Amino acid sequence: IIFKTQDNNITDNIKRLIRITRDEIQFMNGKININKKKIIRQKVKNSESIRCGSFLLKTETFLETLPNGIQHLASYNMVGTLQNTPKYKVPSGHYFLMGDNRDCSKDSRFLGTVGYVNKLNLVGEAKVIFFSNDTNKGRLLKFWNLKNSFRIERTFQGL
Repeated sequence: IIFKTQDNNITDNIKRLIRITRDEIQFMNGKININKKKIIRQKVKNSESIRCGSFLLKTETFLETLPNGIQHLASYNMVGTLQNTPKYKVPSGHYFLMGDNRDCSKDSRFLGTVGYVNKLNLVGEAKVIFFSNDTNKGRLLKFWNLKNSFRIERTFQGL
């Protein structure tokens, strides 16, 4: 879902819609519970390094199945993943969004910045990756290095 945060109505953000109004979400022992039911997770990748800012996280990737049957891939840090949280109860007219790279995502779990996203802040649904650039290798404005940083294999991939 493409959305704007409560404290920044300019920047578009993209996260996965996890739950809707009045649902409860909680991490217990590293697993996600939605309305007291565990999300089914099946490991699909043992070890992969994913960039988180300027450093790499060694992660495990799982196919997660939400209670409504929707499946998606999510990566978790192998060491120090989020273990336990308080219960999040989604208020009326709001949504709970999470990044697919769970341990490197500022999302609805951060109530002071992103928090529960009001339905008025939803912009649309993301369908395709239009452009992908590895900013560790170069910046878009440094066009002379674009051939090294542009990730053509991700361009126009469906989400």
